[in-house]
Amino acid sequence: GLQHEEQHQELILTDVKHLLSLNPLRPAYREARRAPAREPSRGTAPLAFVPHAAGLVSIGHAGPGFAFDNESPRHAVHLEPFELASRPATAGEYLAFMEDGGYGRPEMWLSDGWDSVQREAWRAPLYWERVGGRWNLFTLDGPRELDAAEPVCHVSYYEADAFARWSGARLAREGEWEAVAAGRAVEGNFAESGALHPRPAPAAGDGPQALFGDVWEWTQSAYAAYPGYQPPQGALGEYNGKFMCNQLVLRGGSCASPRGHLRASYRNFFRPEARWQFTGIRLARDA
Repeated sequence: GLQHEEQHQELILTDVKHLLSLNPLRPAYREARRAPAREPSRGTAPLAFVPHAAGLVSIGHAGPGFAFDNESPRHAVHLEPFELASRPATAGEYLAFMEDGGYGRPEMWLSDGWDSVQREAWRAPLYWERVGGRWNLFTLDGPRELDAAEPVCHVSYYEADAFARWSGARLAREGEWEAVAAGRAVEGNFAESGALHPRPAPAAGDGPQALFGDVWEWTQSAYAAYPGYQPPQGALGEYNGKFMCNQLVLRGGSCASPRGHLRASYRNFFRPEARWQFTGIRLARDA
């Protein structure tokens, strides 16, 4: 029950943000907070790809701690050699995709995604606005100018996939993501930081950075039952099992997620057109 309530706390923040963004007065959820000063060594590091060897790995929940039913049973998956991006894609990198005609080039898009672009007239991520020749975005602190170093946020799976194609890469599979995240400390920018907005990834570190927090990372994996999964008996069986259709898996949590709610095996899921969550992009590619 507590874990379920934590999900609602995050959803309340994302729903409030969406509702306030529809108000023409652009009201803020709270008084704007000044971001902490960056250390001289901090900034946006050039994007790099971290290699991971092929092999058989186990994914899914293990151990005595809490996990939702969709994280089990733990099972083996075979991974081909792959590379995972060292950090999430930034707003500046996504802006380059836009300026290269990304929203006007059907060859970059899945067919359903292109239909969404045309039907919804998407030309930028949700909450981005062109004001006086510059891009602004709406935040829970109200409108402000876009920071190119921050992770791009509030993009659909379709947008994430199109950006990956444009980048000569792809989105990670959830087994790949979990294999990299397993054993790493759950550290990052969560709801407890009070930022309620993604922050630039650390400039350097051991392996991929900002795997947890900041933005939920779309994977290319369909949200489906793990091998051997059986929904619990009774009403609890409807909690996750009945949603295992027409949705994609996201990993890692966001700036609105409670830190204690997250783990490497955690599976979030949304429909591919969803944009109101703090959803972002981490690239991957075949080795």
